[in-house]
Amino acid sequence: MYGGDEVSAIVIDLGSHTCKAGYAGEDAPKAVFPSVVGSIDQMDVDDMTSNEKNAAVDSKNNVKDSEKGKGKRKLFVGSQALGFRRDHMEVLSSFKDGIVADWDIVDSIWDHAFRECLLIDPKEHPMLLAEPSSNSQQQRERTAELMFEKYNTPALFLAKNAVLTSFASGRATSLVVDSGGGSTTIAPVHDGYVIQKAVAFSPIGGELLTDCLMKSLESKGVMIKPRYSFKRKEIQPGVFQTVDLDFTNTTESYRLYSQRVIASDIKECVCRAPDTPYDESSYSNIPMTPYELPDGQTIEIGADRFKIPDILFNPSLVQTILGMDNFVEIAPSVRGLPQMVIESINKCDVDIRRELFSSILLAGGTASMQQLKERLEKDLLEESPQAARVKVLASGNATERRFSVWIGGSILASLGSFQQMWFSKSEYEEHGASYVQRKCP
Repeated sequence: MYGGDEVSAIVIDLGSHTCKAGYAGEDAPKAVFPSVVGSIDQMDVDDMTSNEKNAAVDSKNNVKDSEKGKGKRKLFVGSQALGFRRDHMEVLSSFKDGIVADWDIVDSIWDHAFRECLLIDPKEHPMLLAEPSSNSQQQRERTAELMFEKYNTPALFLAKNAVLTSFASGRATSLVVDSGGGSTTIAPVHDGYVIQKAVAFSPIGGELLTDCLMKSLESKGVMIKPRYSFKRKEIQPGVFQTVDLDFTNTTESYRLYSQRVIASDIKECVCRAPDTPYDESSYSNIPMTPYELPDGQTIEIGADRFKIPDILFNPSLVQTILGMDNFVEIAPSVRGLPQMVIESINKCDVDIRRELFSSILLAGGTASMQQLKERLEKDLLEESPQAARVKVLASGNATERRFSVWIGGSILASLGSFQQMWFSKSEYEEHGASYVQRKCP
């Protein structure tokens, strides 16, 4: 048992798009930064680092050296370090299909959260980490090992994303629709436990929608210029002139990353889920919405405002967007949100289906799209059995929706009754990493 009353626990929710970190008991995470990192292979760098200027820059930006079989690579973590264009810098993610694939990167992200963002010593704080519902035993043991061996945390707890979202809204039983950057997961929670056999998964997340929007704009002739590729000069008051800058050594992945940052902002500003399923004819004459790109050109966005979010409900729409070929192969097997919700509920015990239908919770950044809640409720009413009272719940403000997993973790870790649940370092030393399966259901 671990008595962690005097020091507050640290809650970390590492998602596929952003990492949220902060203190338990607070109402929002202190640090939110991208979960992708910039990486430069030291092979390319050795010729650059001869001048002292770079050394000065590096000490200021948080740079992690990570040992790698193929020579060293430098990792740049945090939105500030990523926003700065560097030669040969690749943008890498640690996730593959919602599961951690590169532990090096996770390590550097945690390190950044502790040392740069929260300015704490991990030796002094218990850690509550959020994990995807589909996490394997191997992944959990690896997490425990890293936390106890490298960071020496006094205690650790791994909680499932869906359970935390459920707690954030004050329920022990609910159906959590968590639509994040990389994927959408639908998980029924009953009395604080995830019903594993009924979890549904779909590869459609915010990043896919952003890519669709980008490709769709490109097919209409709008090229998004990344922020680093130009500078704006004011020639007369209020009149700007854009000068293109040319960087030959910028990697493709960094260019894409910079374009996605802009495209996802367009998506968040103008897109909203349509009330009825999208079809070309009825949405062809809707009014256009203007959006000003960073380089000063104003674009008009019409039907795409509704078409892009509707991919969540009708994945086959992806086939109508030019250039999304890599997704088209898996598109037929992917189901829309309402179908997945009903499938997931039908895999649960017959006694709790009614309760699940009446408390469907939306979580994650993509789920805070305007009108998404209303549309999902409407579609479910049409497809669900008559006796079911369908209720889709989403907390009022977007912050709570985006961070619902983190907020749930913050509530859980600050409960008095939770303090005996921690998996402590002494237990780890006694029983080994596999004990995490018993301590954290």
